[in-house]
Amino acid sequence: MILIFTDKITNRIKFIFNLYFGLLLRVDFKITVNREEFTSYQGVKFSYSRQPISDEMFFQACNVLFERGITNIDLVFGEYAGLPVFFTVFQKESALPFDPFAAGFYLVSRYEEYLPYRKDEYGRFSASESLAYQKNFLHKPVVNIWALTIGNLLKSRFPGFNFPGTSYKFIPTIDIDAAWSYKQKGFMRTMGGLAVSLINLDFHEISKRIKVLSGRNKDPFDTYDFQLEMQKKYDLHPVYFILFADYGLNDKNIPVQNRAFQTLIKSLSDYAELGIHPSYNSNFSVKKLKEEISRLSKVLNREITSSRQHFLKLQLPSTYRNLINLDITDDYSMGFAAQPGFRAGICSTFNFYDLDADVETSLRIHPFTLMDGTLRDYMNITAEDALTHIVPLISEVKAVNGIFISLWHNESLSNAGRWSGWHAVYENMLKEALK
Repeated sequence: MILIFTDKITNRIKFIFNLYFGLLLRVDFKITVNREEFTSYQGVKFSYSRQPISDEMFFQACNVLFERGITNIDLVFGEYAGLPVFFTVFQKESALPFDPFAAGFYLVSRYEEYLPYRKDEYGRFSASESLAYQKNFLHKPVVNIWALTIGNLLKSRFPGFNFPGTSYKFIPTIDIDAAWSYKQKGFMRTMGGLAVSLINLDFHEISKRIKVLSGRNKDPFDTYDFQLEMQKKYDLHPVYFILFADYGLNDKNIPVQNRAFQTLIKSLSDYAELGIHPSYNSNFSVKKLKEEISRLSKVLNREITSSRQHFLKLQLPSTYRNLINLDITDDYSMGFAAQPGFRAGICSTFNFYDLDADVETSLRIHPFTLMDGTLRDYMNITAEDALTHIVPLISEVKAVNGIFISLWHNESLSNAGRWSGWHAVYENMLKEALK
């Protein structure tokens, strides 16, 4: 067991120490404010304080973990092990030249997302606003790296100490924003689509639609056979997120009453975990969010406990509070639309810390590393070049024994149109992730 001395035990202290030691290093620990208990303890120990007690292993503490409330912190940056670090400290006795616990808390709690920021066109906190992007460490799971660094420092100081750590894991996830491109849209939407193509004199599009609707061609978004083939071939355990919402400007899936859509959902649930993909409009109505979860639950005849926000529209803390109040236990929205990498600086599951209430919640956050549309649409990366961006990120996750979560759509697996060539990208990603 590790004994940790600190001047004050706060919710923030308990949260970040449990993250580092309980979840990432997988060791028992105890926090104490009793100097006598700490001094007399003969096992593995360190102090986290403003000043060391004597000659123990010591991490100089910054103020943020002892505070309540949210302030605009003036961060001081440095460099350690080739990476930018912040919450730098200056006592030579400190085991590290920065406070890894304060820095880890700042990233994982998403402290910066509670401060004023410039929203993107969808009202989101964008990658370019993040500290990790601006300081060029978005591609590094720094919290995992810092946890391993602390573990290795303890091993050096206490030769008998060891930590089990975590094991690498891969979770493929797929969002169903539009189950089919042409089929099952209903008469009015089908006629509207044909009319738009006719106005634009897009006869190729008209021809494709008619061939699919007449049964001569397969719908381009109907990639479910390929998904199942990959699942069986590589023994995958995917998680699907279903947009099951009323039609809207940014919510254009199949009508929820459609029997073919409901049958598809039930068939997917036979071989994969299913969660809700809360609609864009549900961000403005808890009633709508509750209705979407209830609808999907009735179709599957079981409780819905997992979610990922459509458009990755995440507003802290309200989005997560709404999910918690509706009995969602696991969310997969933590990632950026415009850049791959590690939004919260971590590639492991962690509990959401409600910074406004200053309390750890039971909602488990599963951060994803990359999304198909990020590469293709935001970064304009071709299928030929995609793996040069994907493989290094997988390697980063493997290096810290984290969880690599990928985000794809049934549309991007069509291997047609703008997604031509991406079948191979997906399968090669699977091979790399499963090595």
